[in-house]
Amino acid sequence: MKQLDRRILKFAIPNIISNITVPLLGFVDMALMGHLNSPVYIGAISLGTVIFNFIYWSLGFLRMSTSGLTAQTYGRKDHEQAAKILSRALFIAIISGFFILLFRNIISDVGFNLLDGTDAVKKEAVIYFKIRVFAAPASIALFAFSGWFLGMHNARVPMIVSILINVFNILISVLFVVILDYKSDGVAIGTVCAQYIGLALYIFYLFRKFPNLIKHISLKSITPFNELKNFLSVSGDIFFRTLMVILVFTWFTSESAGQGNTILAVNSLFREFLMFFSFLMDGFAYSAEPLIGGEIGAGNRKDIRSIVRRIFKWGIGITALTTLIYGGLGYQVMSLLTNQAIILETAKPYLFYIALIPLACFASFLWDGVYIGATASRQMLLSIMISTFVIFFPVWYIFKNSLGNHALWVAMLLFMFSRGIYLWAVSEKHIYKKQ
Repeated sequence: MKQLDRRILKFAIPNIISNITVPLLGFVDMALMGHLNSPVYIGAISLGTVIFNFIYWSLGFLRMSTSGLTAQTYGRKDHEQAAKILSRALFIAIISGFFILLFRNIISDVGFNLLDGTDAVKKEAVIYFKIRVFAAPASIALFAFSGWFLGMHNARVPMIVSILINVFNILISVLFVVILDYKSDGVAIGTVCAQYIGLALYIFYLFRKFPNLIKHISLKSITPFNELKNFLSVSGDIFFRTLMVILVFTWFTSESAGQGNTILAVNSLFREFLMFFSFLMDGFAYSAEPLIGGEIGAGNRKDIRSIVRRIFKWGIGITALTTLIYGGLGYQVMSLLTNQAIILETAKPYLFYIALIPLACFASFLWDGVYIGATASRQMLLSIMISTFVIFFPVWYIFKNSLGNHALWVAMLLFMFSRGIYLWAVSEKHIYKKQ
Protein backbone atom coordinates (compact mmCIF):
# COMPACT_ATOMS: atom_id res chain seq x y z
CA MET A 1 0.00 0.00 0.00
CA LYS A 2 2.91 2.33 0.68
CA GLN A 3 4.07 1.82 -2.90
CA LEU A 4 0.61 2.81 -4.18
CA ASP A 5 0.63 5.88 -1.95
CA ARG A 6 3.99 6.87 -3.40
CA ARG A 7 2.61 6.50 -6.92
CA ILE A 8 -0.39 8.66 -6.04
CA LEU A 9 1.71 11.34 -4.35
CA LYS A 10 4.16 11.33 -7.28
CA PHE A 11 1.38 12.90 -9.34
CA ALA A 12 -0.68 14.58 -6.62
CA ILE A 13 2.02 16.72 -4.99
CA PRO A 14 3.27 18.42 -8.20
CA ASN A 15 -0.33 18.98 -9.31
CA ILE A 16 -1.36 20.39 -5.92
CA ILE A 17 1.61 22.76 -5.97
CA SER A 18 0.84 23.93 -9.51
CA ASN A 19 -2.93 24.03 -8.96
CA ILE A 20 -2.72 26.11 -5.79
CA THR A 21 -0.89 28.84 -7.69
CA VAL A 22 -4.00 29.33 -9.87
CA PRO A 23 -6.45 30.33 -7.10
CA LEU A 24 -3.64 32.24 -5.40
CA LEU A 25 -3.49 34.28 -8.58
CA GLY A 26 -7.26 34.77 -8.30
CA PHE A 27 -6.84 35.90 -4.70
CA VAL A 28 -4.14 38.39 -5.75
CA ASP A 29 -6.30 39.76 -8.59
CA MET A 30 -9.25 40.16 -6.23
CA ALA A 31 -7.02 41.75 -3.58
CA LEU A 32 -5.60 44.22 -6.09
CA MET A 33 -9.11 45.23 -7.16
CA GLY A 34 -10.52 44.98 -3.62
CA HIS A 35 -8.17 47.68 -2.39
CA LEU A 36 -9.19 50.18 -5.04
CA ASN A 37 -11.83 52.75 -4.24
CA SER A 38 -14.91 50.94 -5.57
CA PRO A 39 -16.50 47.45 -5.70
CA VAL A 40 -16.97 48.06 -9.44
CA TYR A 41 -13.49 46.67 -10.21
CA ILE A 42 -14.11 43.37 -8.40
CA GLY A 43 -17.41 43.05 -10.25
CA ALA A 44 -15.74 43.87 -13.57
CA ILE A 45 -13.16 41.09 -13.22
CA SER A 46 -15.90 38.72 -12.07
CA LEU A 47 -18.13 39.43 -15.10
CA GLY A 48 -15.19 39.34 -17.49
CA THR A 49 -14.06 36.05 -16.00
CA VAL A 50 -17.52 34.60 -16.65
CA ILE A 51 -17.02 35.16 -20.39
CA PHE A 52 -13.57 33.59 -20.31
CA ASN A 53 -14.83 30.72 -18.20
CA PHE A 54 -17.41 30.05 -20.89
CA ILE A 55 -14.71 30.07 -23.57
CA TYR A 56 -11.94 28.21 -21.76
CA TRP A 57 -14.01 25.79 -19.72
CA SER A 58 -15.85 24.77 -22.88
CA LEU A 59 -12.46 23.96 -24.38
CA GLY A 60 -11.22 22.31 -21.19
CA PHE A 61 -12.10 18.97 -22.80
CA LEU A 62 -8.73 19.28 -24.57
CA ARG A 63 -6.85 18.79 -21.31
CA MET A 64 -9.11 16.02 -20.02
CA SER A 65 -9.53 13.96 -23.17
CA THR A 66 -5.85 14.38 -24.05
CA SER A 67 -4.83 13.24 -20.58
CA GLY A 68 -7.03 10.11 -20.52
CA LEU A 69 -6.25 8.97 -24.06
CA THR A 70 -2.53 9.67 -23.70
CA ALA A 71 -2.38 7.76 -20.40
CA GLN A 72 -3.89 4.70 -22.07
CA THR A 73 -1.39 4.85 -24.96
CA TYR A 74 1.37 5.23 -22.37
CA GLY A 75 0.12 2.07 -20.66
CA ARG A 76 0.35 0.29 -24.01
CA LYS A 77 3.86 1.79 -24.49
CA ASP A 78 2.72 3.28 -27.81
CA HIS A 79 4.56 6.60 -27.68
CA GLU A 80 4.12 7.26 -31.38
CA GLN A 81 0.34 7.26 -30.93
CA ALA A 82 0.75 9.54 -27.91
CA ALA A 83 2.55 12.06 -30.12
CA LYS A 84 -0.31 11.89 -32.62
CA ILE A 85 -2.81 12.63 -29.84
CA LEU A 86 -0.86 15.80 -29.04
CA SER A 87 -0.98 16.74 -32.74
CA ARG A 88 -4.78 16.49 -32.75
CA ALA A 89 -5.12 18.45 -29.52
CA LEU A 90 -2.85 21.27 -30.71
CA PHE A 91 -4.66 21.43 -34.05
CA ILE A 92 -7.98 21.96 -32.26
CA ALA A 93 -6.31 24.54 -29.98
CA ILE A 94 -4.93 26.57 -32.91
CA ILE A 95 -8.24 26.57 -34.80
CA SER A 96 -10.20 27.48 -31.66
CA GLY A 97 -7.85 30.35 -30.76
CA PHE A 98 -8.08 31.75 -34.28
CA PHE A 99 -11.90 31.82 -34.25
CA ILE A 100 -12.06 33.40 -30.78
CA LEU A 101 -9.87 36.27 -31.93
CA LEU A 102 -11.78 36.60 -35.18
CA PHE A 103 -15.15 36.89 -33.41
CA ARG A 104 -13.99 38.61 -30.22
CA ASN A 105 -16.22 41.68 -30.66
CA ILE A 106 -19.32 39.55 -31.22
CA ILE A 107 -18.47 37.41 -28.19
CA SER A 108 -18.07 40.53 -26.07
CA ASP A 109 -21.33 42.15 -27.23
CA VAL A 110 -23.44 39.01 -26.82
CA GLY A 111 -21.82 37.95 -23.55
CA PHE A 112 -22.21 41.22 -21.68
CA ASN A 113 -25.73 41.75 -23.00
CA LEU A 114 -26.76 38.42 -21.49
CA LEU A 115 -25.17 39.12 -18.10
CA ASP A 116 -26.70 41.26 -15.37
CA GLY A 117 -24.63 44.10 -13.94
CA THR A 118 -24.54 47.85 -13.61
CA ASP A 119 -23.34 50.02 -16.49
CA ALA A 120 -20.21 50.94 -14.55
CA VAL A 121 -19.28 47.29 -13.99
CA LYS A 122 -19.97 46.32 -17.60
CA LYS A 123 -17.93 49.23 -18.95
CA GLU A 124 -14.87 48.18 -16.95
CA ALA A 125 -15.48 44.49 -17.74
CA VAL A 126 -15.45 45.17 -21.51
CA ILE A 127 -12.04 46.87 -21.20
CA TYR A 128 -10.74 43.84 -19.27
CA PHE A 129 -12.15 41.40 -21.85
CA LYS A 130 -10.81 43.16 -24.95
CA ILE A 131 -7.26 43.00 -23.62
CA ARG A 132 -7.27 39.52 -22.09
CA VAL A 133 -8.85 37.88 -25.17
CA PHE A 134 -5.51 38.10 -27.00
CA ALA A 135 -4.22 35.36 -24.69
CA ALA A 136 -6.75 32.89 -26.17
CA PRO A 137 -4.47 30.93 -28.58
CA ALA A 138 -1.84 30.40 -25.89
CA SER A 139 -4.36 29.61 -23.15
CA ILE A 140 -6.04 26.87 -25.20
CA ALA A 141 -2.73 25.35 -26.30
CA LEU A 142 -1.75 25.14 -22.62
CA PHE A 143 -4.70 22.77 -22.06
CA ALA A 144 -3.39 20.39 -24.69
CA PHE A 145 0.17 20.45 -23.39
CA SER A 146 -0.71 20.04 -19.71
CA GLY A 147 -3.02 17.09 -20.39
CA TRP A 148 -0.47 15.43 -22.64
CA PHE A 149 2.45 15.70 -20.22
CA LEU A 150 0.28 14.36 -17.41
CA GLY A 151 -0.85 11.44 -19.59
CA MET A 152 2.83 10.71 -20.29
CA HIS A 153 3.29 10.32 -16.51
CA ASN A 154 5.21 13.59 -16.24
CA ALA A 155 3.61 15.82 -13.62
CA ARG A 156 6.78 17.81 -12.96
CA VAL A 157 6.74 19.84 -16.19
CA PRO A 158 3.12 21.05 -15.80
CA MET A 159 3.99 22.00 -12.21
CA ILE A 160 6.99 24.08 -13.25
CA VAL A 161 5.15 25.76 -16.11
CA SER A 162 2.05 26.50 -14.02
CA ILE A 163 4.08 28.02 -11.19
CA LEU A 164 6.05 30.23 -13.57
CA ILE A 165 2.90 31.32 -15.44
CA ASN A 166 1.25 32.46 -12.25
CA VAL A 167 4.38 34.05 -10.78
CA PHE A 168 4.83 36.12 -13.95
CA ASN A 169 1.11 36.89 -13.99
CA ILE A 170 1.19 38.19 -10.41
CA LEU A 171 4.37 40.21 -10.91
CA ILE A 172 3.18 41.84 -14.13
CA SER A 173 -0.28 42.56 -12.65
CA VAL A 174 1.24 44.16 -9.55
CA LEU A 175 3.53 46.22 -11.79
CA PHE A 176 0.65 47.60 -13.84
CA VAL A 177 -1.92 48.05 -11.03
CA VAL A 178 0.19 49.15 -8.05
CA ILE A 179 3.10 50.93 -9.74
CA LEU A 180 1.67 52.15 -13.05
CA ASP A 181 -1.82 52.86 -11.61
CA TYR A 182 -3.81 50.71 -14.07
CA LYS A 183 -7.13 49.20 -12.99
CA SER A 184 -8.64 45.91 -14.24
CA ASP A 185 -6.83 46.43 -17.56
CA GLY A 186 -3.53 45.95 -15.72
CA VAL A 187 -4.66 42.52 -14.51
CA ALA A 188 -5.64 41.61 -18.08
CA ILE A 189 -2.22 42.61 -19.42
CA GLY A 190 -0.56 40.42 -16.80
CA THR A 191 -2.63 37.43 -17.91
CA VAL A 192 -1.82 37.87 -21.62
CA CYS A 193 1.93 38.10 -21.06
CA ALA A 194 2.03 35.16 -18.69
CA GLN A 195 0.07 32.81 -20.98
CA TYR A 196 2.51 33.24 -23.87
CA ILE A 197 5.45 32.75 -21.52
CA GLY A 198 3.84 29.45 -20.46
CA LEU A 199 3.37 28.33 -24.06
CA ALA A 200 7.04 28.97 -24.83
CA LEU A 201 8.04 26.94 -21.77
CA TYR A 202 5.94 23.92 -22.84
CA ILE A 203 7.48 23.95 -26.32
CA PHE A 204 10.93 24.07 -24.73
CA TYR A 205 10.17 21.08 -22.48
CA LEU A 206 8.64 19.10 -25.35
CA PHE A 207 11.92 19.30 -27.29
CA ARG A 208 13.94 18.62 -24.16
CA LYS A 209 11.98 15.67 -22.71
CA PHE A 210 10.65 13.95 -25.84
CA PRO A 211 12.98 14.76 -28.78
CA ASN A 212 12.32 11.37 -30.42
CA LEU A 213 8.58 12.07 -30.67
CA ILE A 214 8.80 15.44 -32.43
CA LYS A 215 8.85 13.78 -35.87
CA HIS A 216 5.42 12.23 -35.21
CA ILE A 217 3.77 15.59 -34.51
CA SER A 218 2.44 16.63 -37.92
CA LEU A 219 -0.69 17.34 -39.95
CA LYS A 220 -0.63 13.76 -41.28
CA SER A 221 -1.19 12.38 -37.78
CA ILE A 222 -4.44 14.34 -37.42
CA THR A 223 -6.38 12.72 -40.24
CA PRO A 224 -6.77 8.92 -39.60
CA PHE A 225 -10.56 8.66 -39.28
CA ASN A 226 -10.92 5.97 -36.61
CA GLU A 227 -8.36 7.57 -34.31
CA LEU A 228 -9.81 11.05 -34.84
CA LYS A 229 -13.34 9.73 -34.25
CA ASN A 230 -12.31 8.23 -30.90
CA PHE A 231 -10.63 11.49 -29.85
CA LEU A 232 -13.67 13.57 -30.85
CA SER A 233 -16.12 11.15 -29.19
CA VAL A 234 -14.44 11.43 -25.80
CA SER A 235 -13.85 15.14 -26.34
CA GLY A 236 -17.48 15.72 -27.32
CA ASP A 237 -18.89 14.19 -24.15
CA ILE A 238 -16.51 16.21 -22.00
CA PHE A 239 -17.24 19.34 -24.06
CA PHE A 240 -20.98 19.16 -23.40
CA ARG A 241 -20.35 18.18 -19.77
CA THR A 242 -18.20 21.28 -19.41
CA LEU A 243 -20.90 23.44 -21.01
CA MET A 244 -23.25 22.39 -18.21
CA VAL A 245 -20.67 23.46 -15.61
CA ILE A 246 -20.26 26.78 -17.42
CA LEU A 247 -24.03 27.24 -17.54
CA VAL A 248 -24.31 26.79 -13.76
CA PHE A 249 -21.41 29.09 -12.88
CA THR A 250 -22.50 31.70 -15.41
CA TRP A 251 -26.03 31.63 -14.02
CA PHE A 252 -24.63 31.87 -10.49
CA THR A 253 -22.60 34.98 -11.35
CA SER A 254 -25.38 36.59 -13.36
CA GLU A 255 -27.94 36.09 -10.56
CA SER A 256 -25.38 37.44 -8.08
CA ALA A 257 -24.99 40.57 -10.21
CA GLY A 258 -28.77 40.92 -10.34
CA GLN A 259 -28.73 41.33 -6.54
CA GLY A 260 -26.42 44.35 -6.71
CA ASN A 261 -22.71 45.15 -6.84
CA THR A 262 -22.11 44.28 -3.18
CA ILE A 263 -23.62 40.77 -3.36
CA LEU A 264 -21.76 40.23 -6.62
CA ALA A 265 -18.50 41.17 -4.88
CA VAL A 266 -19.27 38.90 -1.89
CA ASN A 267 -20.12 35.89 -4.05
CA SER A 268 -17.10 36.52 -6.26
CA LEU A 269 -14.83 36.44 -3.21
CA PHE A 270 -16.57 33.32 -1.86
CA ARG A 271 -16.14 31.65 -5.22
CA GLU A 272 -12.37 31.99 -4.81
CA PHE A 273 -12.63 29.66 -1.79
CA LEU A 274 -14.43 27.11 -3.98
CA MET A 275 -11.84 27.45 -6.73
CA PHE A 276 -8.97 27.13 -4.24
CA PHE A 277 -10.40 23.89 -2.90
CA SER A 278 -11.12 22.55 -6.38
CA PHE A 279 -7.52 23.05 -7.45
CA LEU A 280 -6.30 21.51 -4.20
CA MET A 281 -8.49 18.42 -4.65
CA ASP A 282 -7.76 18.22 -8.37
CA GLY A 283 -4.18 17.36 -7.45
CA PHE A 284 -5.47 13.93 -6.41
CA ALA A 285 -8.00 13.80 -9.24
CA TYR A 286 -5.16 14.42 -11.69
CA SER A 287 -3.21 11.57 -10.11
CA ALA A 288 -6.15 9.27 -10.90
CA GLU A 289 -6.03 10.13 -14.61
CA PRO A 290 -2.60 8.64 -15.50
CA LEU A 291 -2.83 5.84 -12.92
CA ILE A 292 -6.30 4.62 -13.99
CA GLY A 293 -5.59 5.25 -17.67
CA GLY A 294 -2.25 3.44 -17.47
CA GLU A 295 -3.82 0.36 -15.88
CA ILE A 296 -6.56 0.23 -18.53
CA GLY A 297 -4.08 0.79 -21.36
CA ALA A 298 -1.99 -2.11 -20.07
CA GLY A 299 -5.11 -4.31 -19.96
CA ASN A 300 -5.07 -4.54 -16.18
CA ARG A 301 -8.17 -3.53 -14.21
CA LYS A 302 -7.49 -5.49 -11.03
CA ASP A 303 -5.70 -2.62 -9.27
CA ILE A 304 -8.22 0.08 -10.16
CA ARG A 305 -10.33 -0.41 -7.02
CA SER A 306 -7.27 -0.06 -4.78
CA ILE A 307 -6.21 3.12 -6.60
CA VAL A 308 -9.65 4.68 -6.19
CA ARG A 309 -9.85 3.69 -2.52
CA ARG A 310 -6.47 5.22 -1.67
CA ILE A 311 -7.16 8.41 -3.63
CA PHE A 312 -10.41 8.90 -1.69
CA LYS A 313 -8.64 8.32 1.63
CA TRP A 314 -6.22 11.10 0.80
CA GLY A 315 -9.09 13.28 -0.44
CA ILE A 316 -11.15 12.83 2.72
CA GLY A 317 -8.19 13.82 4.87
CA ILE A 318 -7.56 17.00 2.85
CA THR A 319 -11.29 17.79 2.95
CA ALA A 320 -11.46 17.53 6.74
CA LEU A 321 -8.46 19.83 7.16
CA THR A 322 -9.76 22.39 4.65
CA THR A 323 -13.20 22.42 6.28
CA LEU A 324 -11.66 23.30 9.65
CA ILE A 325 -9.54 26.07 8.12
CA TYR A 326 -12.41 27.53 6.11
CA GLY A 327 -14.74 27.41 9.11
CA GLY A 328 -12.26 29.03 11.47
CA LEU A 329 -10.50 31.56 9.25
CA GLY A 330 -12.98 32.40 6.50
CA TYR A 331 -13.69 35.94 7.68
CA GLN A 332 -10.00 36.66 8.29
CA VAL A 333 -9.16 35.63 4.73
CA MET A 334 -12.00 37.82 3.44
CA SER A 335 -10.50 40.74 5.37
CA LEU A 336 -7.21 40.22 3.54
CA LEU A 337 -8.95 40.23 0.16
CA THR A 338 -10.85 43.48 0.69
CA ASN A 339 -10.85 46.38 3.14
CA GLN A 340 -14.31 47.61 2.11
CA ALA A 341 -16.53 47.50 5.20
CA ILE A 342 -19.79 47.14 3.26
CA ILE A 343 -18.56 43.96 1.54
CA LEU A 344 -17.31 42.42 4.80
CA GLU A 345 -20.53 43.26 6.64
CA THR A 346 -22.73 41.89 3.85
CA ALA A 347 -20.71 38.64 3.81
CA LYS A 348 -21.30 37.76 7.48
CA PRO A 349 -24.69 35.96 7.12
CA TYR A 350 -23.24 33.74 4.38
CA LEU A 351 -19.85 32.85 5.88
CA PHE A 352 -20.87 29.32 6.93
CA TYR A 353 -21.21 28.33 3.26
CA ILE A 354 -17.43 28.62 2.97
CA ALA A 355 -17.03 25.75 5.46
CA LEU A 356 -19.55 23.60 3.55
CA ILE A 357 -17.73 23.93 0.22
CA PRO A 358 -15.17 21.12 0.79
CA LEU A 359 -17.76 18.66 2.13
CA ALA A 360 -20.10 19.23 -0.80
CA CYS A 361 -17.48 19.18 -3.55
CA PHE A 362 -14.68 16.71 -2.83
CA ALA A 363 -16.30 13.51 -4.17
CA SER A 364 -17.29 15.02 -7.52
CA PHE A 365 -13.76 16.36 -8.09
CA LEU A 366 -12.11 13.01 -7.31
CA TRP A 367 -14.56 10.94 -9.37
CA ASP A 368 -13.95 13.24 -12.35
CA GLY A 369 -10.29 12.19 -12.34
CA VAL A 370 -11.21 8.51 -12.19
CA TYR A 371 -13.70 8.76 -15.08
CA ILE A 372 -11.29 10.82 -17.21
CA GLY A 373 -8.58 8.19 -16.82
CA ALA A 374 -11.07 5.49 -17.81
CA THR A 375 -12.37 7.70 -20.67
CA ALA A 376 -15.89 6.96 -19.34
CA SER A 377 -16.96 10.36 -20.58
CA ARG A 378 -20.63 9.57 -21.25
CA GLN A 379 -21.33 9.05 -17.54
CA MET A 380 -19.63 12.33 -16.72
CA LEU A 381 -22.01 14.03 -19.11
CA LEU A 382 -25.08 12.31 -17.62
CA SER A 383 -24.04 13.22 -14.07
CA ILE A 384 -23.74 16.90 -14.88
CA MET A 385 -27.05 17.01 -16.76
CA ILE A 386 -28.92 15.48 -13.81
CA SER A 387 -27.23 17.78 -11.30
CA THR A 388 -27.95 20.84 -13.44
CA PHE A 389 -31.56 20.31 -14.47
CA VAL A 390 -32.87 18.15 -11.63
CA ILE A 391 -31.02 19.81 -8.75
CA PHE A 392 -29.53 23.26 -9.37
CA PHE A 393 -32.23 25.08 -11.33
CA PRO A 394 -35.25 23.64 -9.46
CA VAL A 395 -33.72 24.49 -6.06
CA TRP A 396 -32.88 28.03 -7.16
CA TYR A 397 -36.29 28.79 -8.65
CA ILE A 398 -38.23 27.24 -5.76
CA PHE A 399 -36.39 29.11 -3.02
CA LYS A 400 -35.01 32.30 -4.62
CA ASN A 401 -37.90 34.54 -3.54
CA SER A 402 -37.90 33.35 0.07
CA LEU A 403 -34.16 32.81 0.64
CA GLY A 404 -32.49 35.18 -1.83
CA ASN A 405 -28.72 34.72 -1.95
CA HIS A 406 -28.97 31.75 0.44
CA ALA A 407 -30.93 29.88 -2.25
CA LEU A 408 -28.14 30.51 -4.74
CA TRP A 409 -25.54 28.93 -2.46
CA VAL A 410 -27.77 26.02 -1.45
CA ALA A 411 -28.39 25.26 -5.14
CA MET A 412 -24.66 25.44 -5.92
CA LEU A 413 -23.59 23.15 -3.08
CA LEU A 414 -26.31 20.59 -3.85
CA PHE A 415 -25.26 20.70 -7.50
CA MET A 416 -21.70 19.77 -6.56
CA PHE A 417 -22.75 17.13 -4.01
CA SER A 418 -25.18 15.33 -6.34
CA ARG A 419 -22.51 14.94 -9.04
CA GLY A 420 -20.35 12.93 -6.68
CA ILE A 421 -23.28 10.77 -5.58
CA TYR A 422 -24.22 9.85 -9.17
CA LEU A 423 -20.66 9.01 -10.25
CA TRP A 424 -20.21 6.81 -7.18
CA ALA A 425 -23.54 5.04 -7.86
CA VAL A 426 -22.58 3.99 -11.41
CA SER A 427 -18.88 3.32 -10.77
CA GLU A 428 -19.27 -0.44 -10.32
CA LYS A 429 -20.59 -0.83 -13.86
CA HIS A 430 -18.63 1.82 -15.72
CA ILE A 431 -15.25 1.80 -13.94
CA TYR A 432 -14.58 -1.50 -12.18
CA LYS A 433 -16.35 -3.94 -14.52
CA LYS A 434 -16.22 -2.15 -17.84
CA GLN A 435 -14.51 -4.20 -20.54
